[in-house]
Amino acid sequence: MTSTDATAAGKGRAGVWNLPNVLTMIRIALVPFFVWFLIADAPGLHSESGIWRWAAVVAFAVAIYTDKLDGDIARSRNLVTDFGKIADPIADKLLTGSALVMLSVLGELPWWMTLVILVREWGITGLRFFVIRYGVIPASRGGKLKTVVQTAAIFLYLLPLGAVAPWLTWVAFAVMLAAVLITVWTGVEYVVEALRLRAKGKLQARANQGREQP
Repeated sequence: MTSTDATAAGKGRAGVWNLPNVLTMIRIALVPFFVWFLIADAPGLHSESGIWRWAAVVAFAVAIYTDKLDGDIARSRNLVTDFGKIADPIADKLLTGSALVMLSVLGELPWWMTLVILVREWGITGLRFFVIRYGVIPASRGGKLKTVVQTAAIFLYLLPLGAVAPWLTWVAFAVMLAAVLITVWTGVEYVVEALRLRAKGKLQARANQGREQP
């Protein structure tokens, strides 16, 4: 084995304690702080749009940045691990899910929007595990667009600018509505892909059984 091969092999065996995974853990650790900041700003569940609300905005922004950063580092340095594949999407769903739930608890976001997004997100996650024996459902362009629009909508809702520019609340609602529509649309796409993958896997299994029989 050459030194180049050894280096590549070492990278391929990246352990759990690497920079991308640490960033993912930091993102998970930020979630309770983010929630606490929102609660601290809202005595009686009525937001005061004060310093704690801005602290929540900063925590959310930092967490979102770590999401992009850990992915870029993992791919560029070949530090993709099984832990990261599992922990990264969980961290994302914890962050966005807690933001949606808290915004609804505070009466700023309709509960039906939160429920539609959460049911789709966790439902598709469960579906991925259900069909994993037949193959992996790759992230689609629509799925990536969904993540971007959801993040933008949540960020607009978190910004305490409604008192200064009330029209921003309508912008935030429009972006969130677009996020909900894209979320549902991509959810249907993933269901269709999962059914196709399952059917293909079963067909392949039957073909293999046929070849094994004398």
